Amino acid sequence: MSRFLACLGFVALLPLAVFGQAAETKPRFEAADVHVSAKARQAFMQGPYHKGDHYEIRQGTMLQLISEAYTKDSEDVWGGPTWLEMNRYDVLAKAPPHTKPEARKEMLQALLADRFKLVVHTDTKPMPAFALTAGKHPQLKKAEEATDSGCKYAGLSADGAPAGPGHPPTLLAATCHNMTMKAFADGMRDFPVADRYLNHLMVLDQTELEGAWDFTLKFSLPGQPGISPADLVTLPDAIEKQLGLKLESTKTPLPVLMVDSANDTPTANLPNIAQILNTAADPTEFEVAAIKPSAPDQKGMNFRILRGGNVTMQGVSLKFLIEQAWLLNDDMLAADAPKWLDEDRWDITAKAPAAALLSSEWQGIPLDFDTAILMVRNLLKDRFKLEAHMEERPVSAYNLVALKPKLKKADPTSRTRFKEGPATPEDAKNDPRNKLPVLGRFVTVQNMTLTQFGEQLPNIASGYIHTPVLDKTGLPGAYDFTLIFSTAGAFRGAGGEGRGGGGAPPPGAGEGAAEPSGAVSLFEAVEKQLGLKLELQKRPVPVLVIDHLERKPTDN
Repeated sequence: MSRFLACLGFVALLPLAVFGQAAETKPRFEAADVHVSAKARQAFMQGPYHKGDHYEIRQGTMLQLISEAYTKDSEDVWGGPTWLEMNRYDVLAKAPPHTKPEARKEMLQALLADRFKLVVHTDTKPMPAFALTAGKHPQLKKAEEATDSGCKYAGLSADGAPAGPGHPPTLLAATCHNMTMKAFADGMRDFPVADRYLNHLMVLDQTELEGAWDFTLKFSLPGQPGISPADLVTLPDAIEKQLGLKLESTKTPLPVLMVDSANDTPTANLPNIAQILNTAADPTEFEVAAIKPSAPDQKGMNFRILRGGNVTMQGVSLKFLIEQAWLLNDDMLAADAPKWLDEDRWDITAKAPAAALLSSEWQGIPLDFDTAILMVRNLLKDRFKLEAHMEERPVSAYNLVALKPKLKKADPTSRTRFKEGPATPEDAKNDPRNKLPVLGRFVTVQNMTLTQFGEQLPNIASGYIHTPVLDKTGLPGAYDFTLIFSTAGAFRGAGGEGRGGGGAPPPGAGEGAAEPSGAVSLFEAVEKQLGLKLELQKRPVPVLVIDHLERKPTDN
């Protein structure tokens, strides 16, 4: 709510400012290397890191770079080219030591203007929100005495008793004292698990109820297994039935940052930029590594990066390590690989050289994961004498075909994106997962061609799809749609093992009475909700072929 109130003064007092055009007045990095990020299995922005005069961001989309530079939530950055959330970039720059965080942000603003020709300006837009309104008979009790204002939370079991051993929490009780409706509305999206019901949106007090109140609100913890849909109480339902209030969809004007233009290719780096930045190539090998067979009772696999650049791997198979090191899914490793590849288990402890370590202001990460994985690749080559190459081979993979399409044409000026969660307050309020927790996924897709959708499906539904899906629909243009389905784990035991499935449920899983739990597979969701179909067919797919691999490593 503070953002809403700040907006009024912001709009009244400040003229529009074209930040991109004012970049020449901002402090600047002394030098910068800007380039497209390397492909990553799970791409996410890392940084900014800052150590001495070194500043670094990796795997940042243009939207994330803008959000960082202007201290804006990504939902408050509007407009711009369609690729704003798809392309990823690395920024390595030199700033004077002891530069303050605010100055580094201004330097990033200037860099985006210089290298990407970014132009932005401030504006106000009607943004989606919820309005808290009073029904005919509010069920609230006037606060009896002036006590500290606020809410306390407690988990309750299904029978209303306090949660504890043998009584798992299924309800959340919020007991609020001396609470004004404005404070209640302001704080509602900070309730535990409220993001599932409110989709991180603002709540505005429109009750017109004066004074302070005492009340208790009990609503279901979303996603709890084994709870009957009839017993679920959503946050909006609880507010209406227990307090006599209502949550309604609305819009409210808020300050936003409008992207006028940007280039997807940064201007060229200086030829001697590595020399200027004094950035040697990242080390590609561990300083030292010890490998030994895992204990017979070792359960599961884990891969951890610890402080000081220490890396520990327990119970890992060579198959797991190869797939991580080459960014492969199960179907991208040639079927004639040795069977023991997934049978033998190893414990590995390694230490990265000091030159590879990061001194991070961002969650204390000591070693970049991509750097660690490259070291793992070279460890396999050195200690297990691994030799391999990529080639295309026929593999069972999915094609996307059209049945009776149910797709909405996208606004061609909107951004290409997919996000977890509903797109509007009304969708959030009516989120079917609130009543049927087994529907674990709600994916909103915006302005995406079906070719792009097929390419992104391994990221959208990695439990089901392990290789890019080929678009065979013949449908041109881009579309907006939602896809609501259950995680692949909801179908364990349904079959689907083998080259095309990789342990995912088969295309028919979840249909009819096969899943009385109400689970819906990705395949059923694509067919019923989009009017498309995922068909498994043999077609050439790039796979990693192992030419040579020793079963035992060389001595430590």
